[in-house]
Amino acid sequence: VLNPQLQGAIAQLQSVKQQSSASDWANLVFKISESRNNYELALDQLTIEQTDNSINLYPPALFDWSAATWEETQTGVKRSLERILTQGLAEGLPERQLQQAIALQVQDLVPPETQKFASDTLHTVLKGQHNLIHDKEEANRLAEKAAEAFPSIEYQVNKGEIIVSKGDKISDKQFVLIDHFELSQRQINWEGLSAYALLIGGSVTIFWLVARRVHPGMRQRDRILILLLTLTSPLLVSLKLPSIALSGIGLLLGGFYGSSIATTVVGLTAAVLPIGMDVIWNQWLASAAGGILAGMMAGRMRSREEASVLGIGVGLTQGFAYLVVTLIQTAIPGITWQPLLTRAALQGLGGLASSIAALGLSPYLENLFDLVTPVRLAEISNPNRPLLQRLAAEAPGTFQHTLFVATLAEAATRNLGGNCELVRAGTLYHDIGKMHDPLGFIENQMGGPNKHDEIQDPWKSAEIIKKHVSEGLVLAKQYRLPKAIQAFIPEHQGSMLIAFFYYQAKQMAEADPSVIVKEEAFRYPGPIPQSRETGIVMLADSCEAALRSLKEATYEEALGMVNKILRARWQDNQLVDSGLKREEMPIIADTFVRVWQQFNHKRIAYPKGALPK
Repeated sequence: VLNPQLQGAIAQLQSVKQQSSASDWANLVFKISESRNNYELALDQLTIEQTDNSINLYPPALFDWSAATWEETQTGVKRSLERILTQGLAEGLPERQLQQAIALQVQDLVPPETQKFASDTLHTVLKGQHNLIHDKEEANRLAEKAAEAFPSIEYQVNKGEIIVSKGDKISDKQFVLIDHFELSQRQINWEGLSAYALLIGGSVTIFWLVARRVHPGMRQRDRILILLLTLTSPLLVSLKLPSIALSGIGLLLGGFYGSSIATTVVGLTAAVLPIGMDVIWNQWLASAAGGILAGMMAGRMRSREEASVLGIGVGLTQGFAYLVVTLIQTAIPGITWQPLLTRAALQGLGGLASSIAALGLSPYLENLFDLVTPVRLAEISNPNRPLLQRLAAEAPGTFQHTLFVATLAEAATRNLGGNCELVRAGTLYHDIGKMHDPLGFIENQMGGPNKHDEIQDPWKSAEIIKKHVSEGLVLAKQYRLPKAIQAFIPEHQGSMLIAFFYYQAKQMAEADPSVIVKEEAFRYPGPIPQSRETGIVMLADSCEAALRSLKEATYEEALGMVNKILRARWQDNQLVDSGLKREEMPIIADTFVRVWQQFNHKRIAYPKGALPK
């Protein structure tokens, strides 16, 4: 069944055919066919464009629009464009706002059936365009002009009238009046400034006393790091951030400098922070509780895993402290628990996040400020480190010597209350310079020929022996070892005399008077030990070979020999700068001998029949 519109078109064509000649009818049919073909081509082209573009600017329905609709649409689109451009398009205008502006303009200017077409067309044209430029000078001029045009407000004050009473809060109007009569007395609050300076000075003094007592070797870079970490909290408060980061500061300082320094800094920072700064009390107290806990426990950490567990504990402490302080502050019956618990949980997560940030920053700060923490020392002491693997492969005798010296020194340090982790790590690297010429040292010759017997020049041999110090420092810097570890390389030898080759040279001088022997040519360049730890390693290194040579000696015989070596080092002034005391020498000697006994314990001799055939 044909629709009425098509039936009407057929009737018109039949009427025209009857009234036209054959040639005119043929021309008409040709034009109709050509128009139909063009229409089909246009539809195909529109389909392709619709596939290629996200917006269909030319829908097939436009062929159904009347000439009047199409004319009104064109006019409406142009007027909408003019209005939008007149109102102005700012740079960076969000796309949603642009679409809303276009929709408002075409709503009244374009026929309903073509509004979507008009909106899509305008959006495509205007997207990413702008015709407004921000003129700062003109904006300032207009602002000044507007301020001048604003009517002034006059206040009438009678003589003797009280503007504001003592203790009242001054309003804006009252301050303007006081300032107008020059009664505001604007000046520096010297009293408050002096009190604040006294408070800061007192805090610095307390820190200095604690640091001098528990960390006397603190360097300038350590003080700078502590200052930078301390300033983190007031910076976060001034930026109105939800975290004060005291827990992170406590975690870092505890790991770097020990619990005493960390708790002192966190406590003083927490005490000074509310003075002159707008802090939220429950948040401040919660962060202080987490920071003090972190500072107390961080000094005992020996691995990153322990630090992560501590971070969880800090978060729980901070959240619980926030909850308790908030309940004490409010003390309102029928309190709504859900928002309170949510805020407490957020505070706990803030403490955990602060701890995680501290753990992430820790390795970078350790390298940047050349710090040695227990965790870093444990990592450096790992025998799988490349430099220690090289030592074990290239100088195996030296490596075994190093392990025994480390055991002696670590035991003595523990009995004297020193830094065992530092001693062990430093001892493992104290002889790495021997890799420059392993066969120049008897422990690596493995019963083979002695290289120095072939050299027959005590001066040259002494230079080979001394060179293991300078070459060790080169390797230590190449592998970026901390300076505290590098110090063990020269200080464990100090300025000791290389006695064997010195006396060999003196024998040559006795046989040939023209040979001049200077003692300094056979001494290590130093420096002598500058800490208790390097002094203990010097003594352990000196006693190691002598203890190994003992087989059937008694405790008293071994102790006598060790005391003789320690006395020689003391009389040679090798320990004057180390901080070791004369009364500590017997403790060190006894420790060395007891460790030697553990290594040299007797074993049961197996009968021949018990051995496998």
